[in-house]
Amino acid sequence: MKISLLMIGKTNQENLGKLIQDYHQRLSHYITFEMIVVPELKNIKNIPVAEQKEKEAEFLLKQLDVSDEIVLLDENGKLLSSVGFAEFLEKRMLTSTKRIVFVIGGPFGFSQRMYQRANILLSLSPMTFSHQMIRLLFTEQLYRAMTIIRGENYHHQ
Repeated sequence: MKISLLMIGKTNQENLGKLIQDYHQRLSHYITFEMIVVPELKNIKNIPVAEQKEKEAEFLLKQLDVSDEIVLLDENGKLLSSVGFAEFLEKRMLTSTKRIVFVIGGPFGFSQRMYQRANILLSLSPMTFSHQMIRLLFTEQLYRAMTIIRGENYHHQ
């Protein structure tokens, strides 16, 4: 199984970028993991929010295959513990899921088209974090999940 993280815009905070790359490198020992960045919209000050979300959806949807399982990282999604997230991933590894794509939306969230395409909504926290920070939180939790699945000594309960 391949895991992809699909997101809008590059990580522009150097310190976060280094930490994200560290977890990305660690993940390469466990799974095939890729981070796909679609470009941010330009000159958006005069574009209504709904239109921004639709344009972002166009970019995001172009990156998806019909067979992909799509997980939107959304504040209203299902909350899982780290162990619960590991179990979620392990179940998909044992099925015929070819690729699971986790999607981080733009600053205003997702368009209705993205919600319709999604297989599941997942929340990393009931709190709101910057899109830069979510990338780090997600990659760390994905790494943690892999160590839980392998029974390694990273996660403590």
